[in-house]
Amino acid sequence: MCGLLLCIIGLNACDSSRIFEQNVDIVQSKWYKDSVLKFTFEITDTLSRYKFYYNIRNTVSYPFYNMYVTYYLVDSLDRRIASDLQNIDLMHPKTGKPYGDGLGDIFSHQLLALSNVKFLKRGKYTFKIKHYMRRDPLPEVVSMGLRIEKVPPLK
Repeated sequence: MCGLLLCIIGLNACDSSRIFEQNVDIVQSKWYKDSVLKFTFEITDTLSRYKFYYNIRNTVSYPFYNMYVTYYLVDSLDRRIASDLQNIDLMHPKTGKPYGDGLGDIFSHQLLALSNVKFLKRGKYTFKIKHYMRRDPLPEVVSMGLRIEKVPPLK
């Protein structure tokens, strides 16, 4: 029992750089183009820099090796701070071997979306994500999420 408690404490201690993490289940694993996923978080430290990661879970039956997503970072007044179309590789393009960690037929990925982000003001921000693939709905996407971590200061 004591060993289990130490293990749990140790796992939480390793995660001290995380300031936000949320995952959204995709209904019936079908992500529609008009379904914009929104993640609202608060920034209190404007001196630090941040990394953003996509948390993606897809089945082995996902029909493409990659996924195009568009993100929008907006402030509390819904003013756009940044946006971009990004290509995310989920499987090796030639072999089709899935990247990420697999459990059964579901693979989990944590992939860098943005690095070295600095916020000029404290407050609430929203990170919006939508897929930009030709197929609608995009099948076999189990969940999509966002993780934000503080970048450790240089020593």
